[in-house]
Formats: sequence, C-alpha cells, structure tokens
Amino acid sequence: MTLQRMHMVKDFNHFITCYLCKGYLIKPTTVTECLHTFCKSCIVQYFEESNECPRCGIQVHETNPLEMLRLDNTLEEIIFKLVPGLREKEQRQEIEFWRTNKSKENAEENGPKSKRAKLEDDDDDGGDGDCHRSDPQIAICLDCLRTNSQVGENIAKGLDRGSKHYPLGNFISSTSHRREPGGHGLTTLRQVTGLPPICTGVRQKHRTHTDVVPPEAKARFVADPIIPLRARTTKEFQEGVEKATHSGDWKPVHDFYASTFGSFLELSAAFKKEANAPSNTTDDSGINTRLLNAVYDVLLHTPPDTQKCVLKGAINSLLREWKRPRTKDDLRAYFVLIQNPQYGSTATYVIFAHLLRQMASLAETDHHFLMHWFKKLSQKRFKLLVERLQLFISTRLYPGRPEDLPPMAKCSWWIPCATKVLSLLNAANSIVTPPIAPFTDFYNLTLDHTDFMDDYHTWQMHGNSSRFTFCQFPFILSTVVKKAIMQRDSEQQMISMARQTLVDKVSRRQRVDMSLLFLNIKVRRLQLVSDSLDELTRKRADLKKKLKVTFVGEAGLDMGGLTKEWFLLLIRRIFHTDYGMFTYTKDSQSYWFSSWKGDDCSEFRLVGALMGLAVYNSITLDIRFPPAVYKKLLTPPIGPCDPDTPVGMAALTLEDLLQIMPDIAHGLAELLSYEGNVEEDFYSTFQVFQEELGVIKPYSLKPGGEKIPVTNLNRKEYVHLYVDFLLNKSIYKQFAAFYHGFHSVCDSNALMLLRPEEVEILVCGSPSLDMGALQRGAQYENYSKTDPTIRAFWDVVLSFPLDLQKRLLHFTTGSDRVPVGGMPDLNFKISRLDVSTDWLPISHTCFNQLCLPPYKSKKDLRHKLTIAISNAEGFGLE
Repeated sequence: MTLQRMHMVKDFNHFITCYLCKGYLIKPTTVTECLHTFCKSCIVQYFEESNECPRCGIQVHETNPLEMLRLDNTLEEIIFKLVPGLREKEQRQEIEFWRTNKSKENAEENGPKSKRAKLEDDDDDGGDGDCHRSDPQIAICLDCLRTNSQVGENIAKGLDRGSKHYPLGNFISSTSHRREPGGHGLTTLRQVTGLPPICTGVRQKHRTHTDVVPPEAKARFVADPIIPLRARTTKEFQEGVEKATHSGDWKPVHDFYASTFGSFLELSAAFKKEANAPSNTTDDSGINTRLLNAVYDVLLHTPPDTQKCVLKGAINSLLREWKRPRTKDDLRAYFVLIQNPQYGSTATYVIFAHLLRQMASLAETDHHFLMHWFKKLSQKRFKLLVERLQLFISTRLYPGRPEDLPPMAKCSWWIPCATKVLSLLNAANSIVTPPIAPFTDFYNLTLDHTDFMDDYHTWQMHGNSSRFTFCQFPFILSTVVKKAIMQRDSEQQMISMARQTLVDKVSRRQRVDMSLLFLNIKVRRLQLVSDSLDELTRKRADLKKKLKVTFVGEAGLDMGGLTKEWFLLLIRRIFHTDYGMFTYTKDSQSYWFSSWKGDDCSEFRLVGALMGLAVYNSITLDIRFPPAVYKKLLTPPIGPCDPDTPVGMAALTLEDLLQIMPDIAHGLAELLSYEGNVEEDFYSTFQVFQEELGVIKPYSLKPGGEKIPVTNLNRKEYVHLYVDFLLNKSIYKQFAAFYHGFHSVCDSNALMLLRPEEVEILVCGSPSLDMGALQRGAQYENYSKTDPTIRAFWDVVLSFPLDLQKRLLHFTTGSDRVPVGGMPDLNFKISRLDVSTDWLPISHTCFNQLCLPPYKSKKDLRHKLTIAISNAEGFGLE
C-alpha cells in the first residue's frame, strides 16, 4: 500500500514555522515590525549581537525577541491580533485536520510498520521539506529533548570559572548542533512532524494522541507523578558528611546531591516529609526543614565537583518545558531551590535569574502558597534570602565587573523578576505579627543613586501596567527616595501654581506682584493660633504655593527659619489640652482626637491642612500621634473626588488600641482570654458608654445591641466592633475634616508609595538624636576640626543632657527633630564669629548655621552656649 505524504506544519500556517531553518516551533517568536517568525535557536544566534531582522533586515525597535522567548499564549494572541482572520482560519484548519486524519490514525498509524514507513518517507523527502531535518539551526522541541548531562556540566564549569556565563538560550542553541552516532540529528524529533497547527484546542488534542509522542514526553504529562521513596534522615545525612570529612571519600555525599537535585521529582522525594501525601495547604509546605537546612549548610563546604553537580541539576530542571499547571510538588521544588546558598555568587546569577523568572511567572494562587510558606522560614533563613535577592538586584544595576554578567540589554527581565519574588517575601513579612524582619530590611539603598524621578513619572503615566517600575513595588524604595519624590513633586506643583497665577494676572492686564507667588502668612505671637487659622482660611486657594511667614513687629526675613519657628510654636499651642481638640494619654505619651461631636469641625480641617503644609514644605513637626492616625490618613491614600465617600475607616486592631487607650485594650484582651462563662461573669451587651463633656452617653455597636449579650461565641465580634467604634466611628466627623485638610495640600500620587510608618517619619522626623553623627557631618567656615574652640564645643555638646541637645538642635535648625536622611542631611555648619567673646552664639536657622565666637575656655563656651539655646525664641536682623 502506498503511504500518503504526511501533513507538514508549515502547510497549515507559516506563522509558526521558522523563516530561516523551517523548523517546527514550540513557542514562535514574532518580530512585530515585519511579522517574521523565528525559532529559539535562530533567535539566539541572530539576535545576540544585532537588532536587525535576519529575514528582511528591518530594524527591530518595538520587540525584543530574546526577551519574548519566555512568553507563551501572549505571543499567540499578538499574532492573532496582527493578522485579521487568522484565529478563525486556525480553528477551521484544526477541525479539517482532525476530520481527515482520524481514520488514518486509527487504521494505519497504530502499527510499527506504518510508523517505520513514515520515517522512511520523511527520509526520502530531503532537505527543505522536512521540518525536523538535520540542520545545525533546527528548532528544538524541548518536549523531545533528552537530559543532556554533558552540556549541563559544561555550563556548570563555566559558572565555576566565572569567566563566561551562558544564558539558557545558548544551552538550547548548543543542543541543536549535537548529532546521534548514526549521523542523524535528534531522531526523536522526527516523530512529531505530523502535529497540527498550534493553538489552544490543538495542543489539548495532541496530548491525547500519544502514538506520535515519544515516551519521554508521555511521562511529563502524568497528572499525579508517583514520588520515589527516599528515607534518608537528617541524622543519617550528617553522619555521612562527618564520615566523608574524616575519610576524604565524598562519593556517597556527591551521589546524594547529584540524585536529589537532578529533577523536581527527586527534590520532592528527598525533602518532602511524606513522599506521596497531598499536603496542599498554606499552613505547611510539607518540607523537612531540618534536612533541607542541613543539606544547604554543608553544600558550600563540599568539593567543587559536588557543587557543580547541584548547579547542573538546577539547569536541567529549569530547562524543562511544562505543559500543565504547576503542582504543589513543583512549588515545593521552587521553594527548595531558591534557598540554595550558591546563588549568593555572581557566577551563578544566570541560573538564579531563570529560577526567579519561572517563580515570578507562576499563577497568583501559586504565589499565595509560596507567600505563606515563606513566612514559616526562620528569621535567619528569611533574612538571608532577602539579602540575596537585594544583592542580585544591586549587582545587576551596578556590577563590580560588568564583564561577569550579560549585557543589560539582553537580560532586562532580571530585575523585574527578582523584585516580584522579593515582593512575595515582603507580603509574607507583612502578614506575620510581629514581622520576621523590619520593613527597612526590604529597602534597596542602591536605588537611592538611580533616576527614581524618571521611574516615578513612568509609573504615573503607565500605572501598574506591564511596564516595570520600582514604584509598582514601593517597599523596595527607601524613605529617602520617597521623601525626595514627595519634595520634587511638591516643587513641581508649586511652580505650576505660581505659573498659573502669573498667567491669570497677565491675561487680565493686571500688575504682577511677586508676593502673589507665595502663601504669605502674617501672624502676631500673642494671637498665634487665631491669626494662623484665619490666614489659612482666607488663603485656602493658595495652600499649594511656597510658604512664607512673617511675625508682626519682627524684622526677620523668612528664608526657612521663620517657617520652622511658626510650625513649632503653633503645633505646641494647638495640641494643648486647653483647646479641647485633642486628648493626651500619659501611658502612651500620644495625642488622640477628642470624641466631642461639635457641629463645626473646621478647626480639625485646618490642623490637617497645617500638617499637610509641613510635609509639602519639607518641615518636620513635633506631633505625637499614634501609628493609627497615619494608617487612617492612608485610607485611602488619595483623597476621593466624592465628598460623601467614607475616609479614614482603617482596619485597626487591638494592638492599635493598646497604643492609644492601653487600659481599655488590656481589658478587652482579658475578655478574649477569659476561660470562664463570659455571659454570666461579665454581664455585658453590645452597648457601650462614652463620656462627652461630663455626660455619659450610650452607643450600640450593632442594631439592637443593648439586647444582645456578649458570650464566649461572639466576644471576638464584640472586641472588633468596640475597637472600630473607639478608633473610627466615634471620631469620624473630626477625623474626616482632618483627613480632607491634609489631602487638600498633599494630594500627590507619591502618597501611594508610603507606609504609615513612613508618613510618620516624613511628618515628625526621628526623635532620636545622634550628636556623634552630627559631629562627623559638620562643616566649618574659618574654623577647622582641630581648632581648640571646635574641640571644646563638641566636648560640651556631647556631655549635654538630651534636653539641652534638643534645644541646641532647635536653636540652630528651627526644629528639634531629625530629618529623614538623618543628621548628615542637616548640613550643619559652624562659622567663626570675629567679635568679642562677651557675645552669645548666633544662629541662622534658614541655613542650619551656628556662628560661634572664639571663646578662650570650655567653661566660658558652655555658659554662653547654654544661655543662647535656653532663650531661643524670636528673630531679628544683624
């Protein structure tokens, strides 16, 4: 019987056939500019050093073929969108293919004779007609690719030398040059020449037609693989290592590492507590943590060959193409691999990058599992993993030896993938109380030296789209960067407001007064609060202009110092308990909003605007709010357009209440832990009482609360509602006015980048003083570090009590708080004042400058300096 010619893939659709080698494509990569499609091998070969299409020579600007190799369905969708009618054509051809070939597959293709005849027919076809010809640039079907230990070993050797790094694409390309002993190419690839066009439906069917799929590929699609049993315990492993250390025979240990890291299946077999148990829970990864830690603790002390075999196993595992959703055992393999301490070396960064890329591309549900497994790590392992990822990002940004890493243009996906995996660790850290690591551990200080404003503007333009920016992951940006973004964004808004004022004046042909470019506040010291609130009310439209303050009757010119003084004095008087706006809690040493519900909350709005002005003008305030205030200020972080939208209704907990009303918080905690009968012993209902101006008023926490008793079953609900009432509902009107006042000035998108703790630092600075840091960063004018007066000055200052040190800081800078960048950011300067030593020291708070006469003794300096800083109120001109 004469066999009919086998269907070729290119007969159905040339968009999934390589234009250069005519190879069958598992993942076609298409150049957007010219729609020419190439296989992996050709992309690696032709696009490694050039950005020209090898088919037509057009310059490739929009697409990065090397980057697009990792995409799957996205490329198919792009091709379908670029070629009208292609999707429908593919579906029609698919139906036609399976209808015309069904009988042949059932009747003829089941026998070995038929298969042999097909291969002979393929051999007779010759060069260009065969999609899997023996061509050096053939497209590689990784489903048919056998484990290539020799190539993997070569990569591991190259990584060990550190002289040359091979991307996984080069590994794919290198396999295309290998020949079988008989002189043919990869013979197993010939069996898939009859596969139909690639689309979702066809892929599903080609899995069911296993007659044309080689055995290696069949095994990959088993839904629930059986994990081989590995019974080695931690003690047995440690004994084996100890024996190898004494005898020098590392072969048993080497064999263990080689077999364990050879595949994902073996990783699960070695480290899973129960080999074939489901263990599909976020509560426990199912990994034998003690054994894993022991294996990794020893790894870096094993012979080089053993370390190479682990890297080779990681390469072989990561090279495998997965045609099914990840199983939980696959996630466990990723969880194990990412803890490998070898990834701390730049020589392994190519492998580490591909591991991070695969982890970053996992489904959201898989990320959810990994996040909860990460939070179970010990603090030491967790911090090491965070540091390893931070070092990877920093090294990729600013490599010590650029030749050790591939060019940035060819691995632009490294940093986005690493940052996304780091975000999983940050999320794991945030859901644990207390956190495993402080949030500052996630700051990458290398980013302080990048063009973060360009990153911010890109984020503003594109949002959380597919274009990567660090602002999408604000946890990685330090407070210094966020403050700089806020400050520059504020400056842009100030310039915009000033420009608009000038344009309005010119368009009306009115005289331009330069004072219109500023928010000018004139106040009297004796009527400081009333004058300030009146000025802010009248000039509400000018709040986004640069602030300038004038004290009536004083000749000082505001270059920043008067503004600092105004904020400092105003805040102290507004928060005095005599005004009744805020209550002070001695236990927590913080202020909270008065629960008195007056009809007019305009003063709270003005206080919010005042705090917004401080942030807007980069002034630190001495405000002692609990952290809950800043959580409420960021709920939501951007003020809503609809004034009726609820604001400040943060999800606060008993821990937040503990910092505001510790007595009530302790009582509620005792209620939750009480082991007796809550209903009979406490005799409480869902009704609470609150004092307002000496009057006790009842409030129901829920409808009919006065009739609902608190029991053992509903006490958690009672505590939740009570906390919400105290911190949200009882002060809603006051805080809503405060919120809108703050956001009327600070409505920058940069607020979305901030944590509540970071907002507090921006508003209040740091209360802790490091005068040693101030000394190290000090600058001198007409003095030197070794001058006797300077030595005496620092001896006196360092011996001052904390109160006098704060007074000195207030005297010289206008504030006793330390800014975000610490003492060095103050730019503190000491200048020589050539006057009589009878003079007191003079300061210029606008410039953080102290003018110091050349006192002859330390005693005289201490006396004059103490007098000066203890009477530092008021301004004058020299």
